[in-house]
Order: sequence, then C-alpha cells, then structure tokens
Amino acid sequence: MDTNKDKVILITGGAKRVGATMCRELHRQGARLMIHYNNSMSEARALQAELNLLRPNSVAIIQGDLLNLNVLPTLVSETVHQFGRLDVLINNASTYYPTDLGQINEENWQDLIGSNLKAPVFLAQAAATELRKNSGCIINITDMHIERPKKGYIVYSVAKAGLVTLTKSLAHELSPEVRVNAVAPGPVQWPESNPQFDEVYRQRVINQTLLKRVGEAEDVAKAVKFLIYDAPFITGHILAVDGGRSLNL
Repeated sequence: MDTNKDKVILITGGAKRVGATMCRELHRQGARLMIHYNNSMSEARALQAELNLLRPNSVAIIQGDLLNLNVLPTLVSETVHQFGRLDVLINNASTYYPTDLGQINEENWQDLIGSNLKAPVFLAQAAATELRKNSGCIINITDMHIERPKKGYIVYSVAKAGLVTLTKSLAHELSPEVRVNAVAPGPVQWPESNPQFDEVYRQRVINQTLLKRVGEAEDVAKAVKFLIYDAPFITGHILAVDGGRSLNL
C-alpha cells in the first residue's frame, strides 16, 4: 500500500459546498491541491488562502469552463507544472436541475451531460498518463438515484448513470496501475435557493432514510478520503453515502 500522504490532487468544482469540505479533509491528510472552479472565484481564493495559511504553497486554484474540451488538458498540465506530479483526479463538479419530458432542449443536454459525464471522460483521458506513472486513482462523484431515477430529472439521471458506467469502464481500461471508484451521495446538502426543497420535502426524505437524518458534507469527504488512502484493493466500486435511503425508496 502506498503510504505517501503528500499526494497531489486535482478536484473539479472544489471551491464551495461539498467540494470545499473534501478539499479541507484531504488537505488535513497532507495532500497538495489544485482546486478547479468556474464562476466561484471569490470562494476559491478564500479557500486557497485558508489552506495555504495552514501549509504554505500547498494549494493552487485554476479557472475553467468544463464544457470547453480545450480547457481540460490544461487543468492537468497546470497541476503537473505547479506541483510536479498528479496522483488523484476527483470529478466533483456537477450541474443539477430538473428537465421535464416535453421541455428538454439541446442546451439542457449539453450542460447536464457536459458537466456530469463528458468532462469526466475527457479529464480522465487527459490525466491517464500521469496517473499511470504514479499509480494514482480517480474518484467520480455520482448520485444515489442512479438505479431509481428521480422523477423530472431525466437528463441529470442519464448523466450520473453514465458516470457509473464510466467508473467501471475506466477501472478496466486503467488497470492495474490506476484505481477508479465513485461515491454516490444521498441527502447531504440541499441545493441552494430551490423552492422545491421545502420543509415538507426535506422531512419526507428524512423519513425515507434508514438512519432518519440527513448526512453531512464531511460524510462524503471521508468516503473520498477512504477510497484514496485506505482502499488499495478496491476499484470499479460505487460507494453509497446515503444513510440507507437508496434501500428504502
């Protein structure tokens, strides 16, 4: 098992919410981070300053629109340029909103498939050589609804289900040097400013969850940490972090 704690990790969408919690957890493990963001510049800069205050020169940030395929190899090359290597790719960035049948358009498709599936494919491809060199790993963040799609979220559900198949396919393609796994969160952090997720909805979700509570961002971060640092014989696996809710729908 690789006991090296000084891993270099590229994480997409790492500036806020669950992504930022992952960054803090992995930084505590000794990782050096390249934090990707698109529009969240102020949050990215604040997180970079916070973590570099704890350990100087351990965190860099990079902006990029993941829907632009030309940007993706640059994320990898800039990480290697900054830190000299790349050990872990975390495909965390995600777009999430409903698409009702009859109202789906090409823009929805390009956006939701692009951020949740297309970008992970091409980022993994861009990172493959470096990850192989360092016996690295890839972590994809998918969703507990992959087997029971949520009504009204057709395109998002298709994208996240595709990400599961991508995880298993990459585990084949990149073996034996690179491990590829995914984390499938359940109710952890409610989407911001969405009236659909009112108190009635939230209570119904809690009642459906076997542990009778919502999770914390730290639960997802700890699962990611486990797959990176403590799971040398696990690849092609989808780890549910949902309080048992997927068993009770």
